[in-house]
Amino acid sequence: MSPIRLYMAPMKGFTDHLFRSAFAEHFGGFDLAVAPFIPTKQGYRIKKKYVKDLLPENNTRMQVIPQILSKTAGDFIVLANYLYDLGYNTVNWNLGCPYPMVANKQRGSGMLPHTDLIQAFLDRVLPELHGTLSIKMRLGWKDNSDIFRLLPLIDTYPLSEIIIHPRTGLQRYEGVVDLDAFEACLAMSHHPVVYNGDIRTVDDFKRLSQRFDGVYAWMIGRWCIADPFLPGRITTSGNEAPDKILRMQQFHEALFTAYSQVFKGPSHVMDKMKGLWRYFSLAFKDCKKSVKKITKTRQPDKYLERVNMFFETEAQLRKSINQ
Repeated sequence: MSPIRLYMAPMKGFTDHLFRSAFAEHFGGFDLAVAPFIPTKQGYRIKKKYVKDLLPENNTRMQVIPQILSKTAGDFIVLANYLYDLGYNTVNWNLGCPYPMVANKQRGSGMLPHTDLIQAFLDRVLPELHGTLSIKMRLGWKDNSDIFRLLPLIDTYPLSEIIIHPRTGLQRYEGVVDLDAFEACLAMSHHPVVYNGDIRTVDDFKRLSQRFDGVYAWMIGRWCIADPFLPGRITTSGNEAPDKILRMQQFHEALFTAYSQVFKGPSHVMDKMKGLWRYFSLAFKDCKKSVKKITKTRQPDKYLERVNMFFETEAQLRKSINQ
């Protein structure tokens, strides 16, 4: 049986280098992360601030693949080759972002219906890259006819791997993943294929890995924030951590400290942490009122007080249940 390879999914606004480093320190389980995308800009002079998330000194704890969002081959080449010069061996082209502000400009999943544009892009880009290229894509923008039209074309190019999220762009992250369509895609491609979508539990992974034994690697997104122990349980077949609440509290503290050191002003830190609670809260039952109090707090001191009270209460509840 091949070893399990797990990727952290790119989540814009969440899985930046501070999150990735803290996750690797407190939990582990991932082989690498695909970083949130960098959009290209016409005539843009690359500055250190623009690529800060991908600077090698900020990514010492977890291997990273940079991701680029672009529909313009020339701009893509400039940015990709800059990233290769930083030491990266491969970059990922985003053909999966489902949000209208991206897709309506024929970028991300909005480019999937345009096979001719994708072909012209790859024809121009690949000969000029200093490293390899992978693609992250969905089944299509409106339906899965896009990917079935694209895969025979993509199969002719020397790609390092294809990451497939078996939803359409219009679905965003709602509805069910189309596993039958993914199975058909897996059979059509000679490239290594990475599965991405709705791996929420160890049982989900077992079910998917038994069905798709030809998958090269597996990608987890939202659910590694909701349950940061999940990747480690998948790769080690381990049981629930006995000190789960304490470790999650320490992880939260590490993130809060890291963001406090880089953001200007407490409001930015608070917004960042409150966004994470959208997923943290999924790990706990009947916590809506407590989390609402946390996310309504504006002052950092009061916020930390309520967060620590929340974790202490959860720890006591679990202790009483297990007695």
